[in-house]
Amino acid sequence: MKIDETNVAIIHHLKDGRVPFKRIAQELGVSEGTIRARVKKLQDEGVLDITGLINPDVLPDKYVVMVGVKLKDMNLVKKAEEFSKLRGVISVCVVTGRFDLMLTVMLKKQFGMLEFYTNEVSKIENVRSVETFVVYKSYNLKVPLAI
Repeated sequence: MKIDETNVAIIHHLKDGRVPFKRIAQELGVSEGTIRARVKKLQDEGVLDITGLINPDVLPDKYVVMVGVKLKDMNLVKKAEEFSKLRGVISVCVVTGRFDLMLTVMLKKQFGMLEFYTNEVSKIENVRSVETFVVYKSYNLKVPLAI
């Protein structure tokens, strides 16, 4: 899908997901139908999600960890897709550096790191090693309410 200047402007206006399409249309000088159609296409193509995000620091019984994963093989995209389906996983990135993948995971008291590794990560074959980074305090991190 082509992301042109109008699409970028629409996405910029949708930083506040509650802004009416009519207001966006007026500010961009296009019809409300154009905005509606473009947003639908961006969503259908998997380019845009309009969702509520929360600062994980305010959740009393949940915490975020970043997990670096080293794999035994180089099938990075397939493994990233497998990890993305695990319980608690918010996002998976294929990265450069000492890890192959970086996961953002939300855990809670009843489903902590031990459960994540023994019940979820253990399902994935060809994992060489993992390293966990517990997020004690975050800045500018907003996540979907998972688990």
